Amino acid sequence: MEVKDVHQSVQEYYGKELNSSFDLQTNACCTVSSQPDYIRKAEKNVHHEVVSKYYGCGLTIPLEIEGLKILDLGSGSGRDCYIASQLVGENGFVVGVDMTDEQLDVANRHIDYHTEKFGYQKPNVRFVKGNIENLDELDLEEGSFDLIISNCVINLAVNKSKVLSDVYRLLKLGGEMYFSDVYSDRRIPADLQKDQVLWGECLSGALYWNDFQNLAKKAGFTDPRAVKNDKITIENKALEEKVGDIEFFSVTYRLWKINSLESHCEDYGEAVRYNGTIAAASHSFTLDDHHVFPKGKILPVCGNTYDMLHKTRFSKHFEFYGNREIHYGIFEGCGTEIPFNQTKDVEESGASCC
Repeated sequence: MEVKDVHQSVQEYYGKELNSSFDLQTNACCTVSSQPDYIRKAEKNVHHEVVSKYYGCGLTIPLEIEGLKILDLGSGSGRDCYIASQLVGENGFVVGVDMTDEQLDVANRHIDYHTEKFGYQKPNVRFVKGNIENLDELDLEEGSFDLIISNCVINLAVNKSKVLSDVYRLLKLGGEMYFSDVYSDRRIPADLQKDQVLWGECLSGALYWNDFQNLAKKAGFTDPRAVKNDKITIENKALEEKVGDIEFFSVTYRLWKINSLESHCEDYGEAVRYNGTIAAASHSFTLDDHHVFPKGKILPVCGNTYDMLHKTRFSKHFEFYGNREIHYGIFEGCGTEIPFNQTKDVEESGASCC
């Protein structure tokens, strides 16, 4: 499909063909995953029409976001925006960007409802019509966002490299992109990329995991970190037959805008201790799928992990030890990125990384 045809197809699929998540032909865009209590509690305050038109594939709202300015790419009916608007509080603000009129109508229709429901004096959320591949054409200030989120939308974009580059430009230094999307264990054949249903169902636009890693690094996100991944079951015999042996995964990534990150995990003899002061994470804090910090325990970390904690909003919750005066080489046990279908073997073997 031509670029303009993809955009039109996506708008029609999510604006006209889908009336609710029950109309999806696969579970790729609506992966069932356990949500933490703070998300479930906030979602209860979101209008039922907004929730019914939710097409996400994972958790895209991290911890410790009070007072932040957030941008949601492909915000749809506004479900994640309205959850985030509660968690950032009245001093924070959320901007949602979407290109589908029908979805934006739902989101805008309930702004006053949520402002009153949350007990705010004025709205702390607004919705902007726009294509996430053209963020540079919207009224969004460079370096103005603390956090950028997205839920199963970037796979629908044709120019994914442009999306990531614009995200890097819009983030503040020390800010992050925290998002969930669909990935594949191999590149999608050209004929499947032309299938409008597979594209709308978030499958034929999925990135091969290694291609994503390279695009993210090229955009400036030197050390992409996976937080959670789940294998997707399509549960549609006809579409399963079309995709053949290709395996799909719903993956949550966090990408940091930190200038000091290196291409590999290096050892400087540094360590951190978590104070247990992050709400909803009083016993331990999870940075990614191989970094869990129990309260009070001093743990050695690579230089990149140190900076992801020390140069971000999490700094006040940790104590830091060491400096960069001596370099001890590569961080012991750290290897190259792990394909999703090998993660289980690594976990069972007890191998570790940074």
